[in-house]
Amino acid sequence: MKKIHVEIWSDVVCPFCYIGKRRFELALEKFAHKDAVEIEWKSFQLDPNTLSHPGMDVYDYLAERYGRDREWSIGTHQNVTEQAAQVGLEYNFDKAVIAPTFDAHQASHFAKSKGRGSAFEELLFRSYFTDGKDLADHAVLADLGASVGLDREELLQSLANGTFEAEVQRDIHEAKQIGVQGVPFFVFNRKYAVSGAQDPLVFRETLETVWKEL
Repeated sequence: MKKIHVEIWSDVVCPFCYIGKRRFELALEKFAHKDAVEIEWKSFQLDPNTLSHPGMDVYDYLAERYGRDREWSIGTHQNVTEQAAQVGLEYNFDKAVIAPTFDAHQASHFAKSKGRGSAFEELLFRSYFTDGKDLADHAVLADLGASVGLDREELLQSLANGTFEAEVQRDIHEAKQIGVQGVPFFVFNRKYAVSGAQDPLVFRETLETVWKEL
């Protein structure tokens, strides 16, 4: 049976990753063979050195990171918010909690191992961008997991034990090996790649190309 395997490298606090996810899904809806498409989420960290910053909002954080002023940061976030709204997403950067994402990626791998990877990835994005949840908080991750049918205590235990640390590191290393410079990064059947939150037409054309070659 023909299959298209799509690997998507992303970070759960990457605004264009969520937008790219929606644009890809819009393309998939119009793809005649969408039932033959398998999606696998891969870990990537925009900034592995990010620490939790209680009391600091994302506007000051981005301004400080890039050496710009707060007004520039607010304008940048507003632009992204408008792009997100065009694909039906609600971004509430006023609520966003700055936190490292490594443990969220571990939780994502746990969900993947239970066949709930895509559902959990969607929830992680919404929890950060819309609901303002702290994705470094193990209790938060466990609650999110439970809401998509995962065993809460088992997920907490896997985080405490670092069960999926190696899987996260493997994804990050693999991204470097194949030359991923930024995310989202989509790989189709290990042959074609699409970088960035492209127009749905780009994804649709790539899917059609891959299908014809199968």
